[in-house]
Amino acid sequence: MHNIHVLAGLLISLGGLTSLAMAAEPAAAPATPVPTAVQPDADFKSIATVNGVSIPAIHAEFLRRERANRGQPAETLGDAAIREALIASELLAQETLKHELDKSVAALLAFQRRDILGRAALEVFVRQHPIPETTLREEYDKAKAAAGSTEYRARHILVDDEKTARNLIAQLKAKKKVKFEDLAKKQSKDTSADNGGDLGWVLPANLVPEFSQAMVGLKKGQLTDAPVRTQFGWHVIRLDDTRELAFPAYEDLKPRIAQKLQQAQIRKWVQELVATAKVE
Repeated sequence: MHNIHVLAGLLISLGGLTSLAMAAEPAAAPATPVPTAVQPDADFKSIATVNGVSIPAIHAEFLRRERANRGQPAETLGDAAIREALIASELLAQETLKHELDKSVAALLAFQRRDILGRAALEVFVRQHPIPETTLREEYDKAKAAAGSTEYRARHILVDDEKTARNLIAQLKAKKKVKFEDLAKKQSKDTSADNGGDLGWVLPANLVPEFSQAMVGLKKGQLTDAPVRTQFGWHVIRLDDTRELAFPAYEDLKPRIAQKLQQAQIRKWVQELVATAKVE
């Protein structure tokens, strides 16, 4: 079976349909072009005959598009270069038959055929189900509203129990003050401990509700009077600074929003196909 893996590497590379459909990332162009309508007379005219086997012109078009999609140099896209590559490919295919690997290769080709058909179905689905502009705008407005208009720079110390957290607050508010950063490095179990508890600039919407509510209620330089409990443990929070959020423009986020919604559509469609299929 080692030989079949070598041969597989010589054939046209394809990503799995399962990965494309379930991970749903249709933005990237497939390495292998999905065929569109053919013109029998032109597409199946022979461009070369190798040991009696004819190579149709449509194969040249497939290879040229594949190379272009991969960003290969222009000199590899010319008729002579494409014809030479196809002749070499046909000779390798004929060598496969000599070594009686055709059954394994047939299985590989059957897999790739199914994959190409699946990609074609996905492309047709995407073309037939464009995301309306109004939906894109609504999604943008929701994201902008959820982000709010302010970013926060906060530090925290995360511990396992309330008693420890209250003790830390007492130390920080004592007349003989200790540095928040030092306590965070020593006591916090969060990954921010190495940075003295610094979370960087954050949006409230990206934090767990209990934490964000406590944080936005603080003034600059203020420390929470009581520990804040979340699913991660007990937090001592200090707000260091705030600034106005410069939310990206609609046109800048539009491609990402469209891709996200398109992914959701594809995922839902594939799930519906699975649900209505007879799988044994």
